[in-house]
Amino acid sequence: MKDKNSATVVEAVAVPPRSPSTAAGRGTALAFLGVLAFSGSFPATVYAMEGFNPWLVAIGRAAVAGVPAVICLMAAGRPLLPPRHLWRSYALISLGVVFGFPVFSGLALALGSSTAHAAVVIALLPAATAACAVIRAGERPRPLFWAACVAGAIAITAFTLTQHQGRASWPDLLLVAALLSAAIGYTEGGRLARQTPGWQVISHTLVLSLPLTAPVAAVLAFTTPVVLSAQALAGFAYVSAISMFLGFFPWYAGLALGGIARAGQTQLTQPLLTLVWAWFLMGERFGLVTVAAAVAVLVCVAATQRART
Repeated sequence: MKDKNSATVVEAVAVPPRSPSTAAGRGTALAFLGVLAFSGSFPATVYAMEGFNPWLVAIGRAAVAGVPAVICLMAAGRPLLPPRHLWRSYALISLGVVFGFPVFSGLALALGSSTAHAAVVIALLPAATAACAVIRAGERPRPLFWAACVAGAIAITAFTLTQHQGRASWPDLLLVAALLSAAIGYTEGGRLARQTPGWQVISHTLVLSLPLTAPVAAVLAFTTPVVLSAQALAGFAYVSAISMFLGFFPWYAGLALGGIARAGQTQLTQPLLTLVWAWFLMGERFGLVTVAAAVAVLVCVAATQRART
C-alpha cells in the first residue's frame, strides 16, 4: 500500500508531464497554494510574539514542526534521514527556511516593523529566488522576465525609502536578510523536489534540524517569559504547522514543476494577501503608497508569468 502511494507521489512531482505548458500551469497553481499558506505568517508571528519570546517563536516553530515531519516519514515508510551525499543541500535549506527567514523576519517584527510594511518589503523575494535559480538550478529566464523582476524590485525599494525619509531602517535590513535566506532555501528545496516529493524535502530538513532546534527551543521555553493566551497559541500553531511544514508541500512541488524562477514569482502576490490578513485580523491601516506598491508588484508577477523560462 505504501509503495503504491509513494510511487504516485513521486510520479506527480518528479516525472514531468508531456506538455511543458501544462507542467508550468500546474506548477504555478501549486506554488500559489504555498503562497496562500505563507501569507498568514507575519500576522501569526505577531500574535505568537504576544505570548512567546521572538527567538522561541523562530526556533520553536521548527522544533514543533519536526514532530509531524517524523510521523509523515515513518507512515510513508521513508528513512528519517536523506542520503548522506545530499546533506549539504539540506543544510542550505535548513539555514534558509528553518533558521534564517524565521529569525530575521521575527526580529524585524519585534523591532517595530508593521505586518503590512514587512510584507511589501519581502516582495523582493521572488527576484532573489530567480537569481539563485540561475546560480544553483541552471535556469535561464528570458529578458522580459528579468525586466519585470527589476521593475518589481524598484517599486519595493522606492516604497521602503519613502517610509523612512530615504534611509533603510534596522527592521528593513533584517527583512532583506530574511528574504535572502528564504531565496536560498527555496531554490535548494525546489531543486531537490525535482527528484524527491516536496513533502519529503521539508520533512527531511526539519528532522535534520531537530538536534539543534529541539534543545534550543526547550531552553528558551524555560528561560524566557511565556504568557499563554488563545491568540498567542493560535499564532504559534499556525507558524509551526502551516508556515513551517504544510505550506511547503505545494510550494516545493510547484517550484519543481513550474520552474523555480517562474513559479517563484507567484510570491509577488503575497503582499496583497498579507495586507488583507493584517486588515482583517489585526485592524492594521495602511496608506495609498502601501497599496500602490503592492499593486505594482502584482502587475510585475503577471508579466513574469507571460515570459517563458
